Amino acid sequence: MQNRSAWRSNEAVMNELHRVYLNLGSNIQPEIHLAKAVQSLQDYGEIHEVSNAWESKAIGMDSPNYLNACLLFLSPLMPVELKEQVIRLIEARLGRKRSENKYSPRTIDIDIILFDEEPYNLKFWNFAFIIIPLAEIHPEYRNPITNEKVLQTAASLRKDIWLKIRPEVLSSVGQR
Repeated sequence: MQNRSAWRSNEAVMNELHRVYLNLGSNIQPEIHLAKAVQSLQDYGEIHEVSNAWESKAIGMDSPNYLNACLLFLSPLMPVELKEQVIRLIEARLGRKRSENKYSPRTIDIDIILFDEEPYNLKFWNFAFIIIPLAEIHPEYRNPITNEKVLQTAASLRKDIWLKIRPEVLSSVGQR
């Protein structure tokens, strides 16, 4: 009977997990910091899918190219707690320095893109470095701005913006 109670307790916890799509970006030693961020997230929840890393030019200032990736993360935490207890902690541990310049180089930046299938911030839906990795792991999701499948948005963005797939960067972490 005790095992059945434990199983039901675990089942209740599993039902409370939120599906969170995160975008990770770095342009300071990005090959190292993306992998470390994925590994660190595994300590706080379950990672179910990880996109390839994608290289893109920095926006807003002359700085090194970025690498971005998207992953599906299961967590019992709501967005505010997730940001405070997990995301900011990992960013700080990996040396993220916040400044007034939102375009400054960074070791890691972790953003919530979708929370339980709802867009977290509409500003993200115009950026190829977010949409293209997301389309790899959630291609059928509907873009909340255009209502087209994310895969279609990604294909349109690829025509106009340079991005290079870097499959070797995260090949040893996460799941594909």
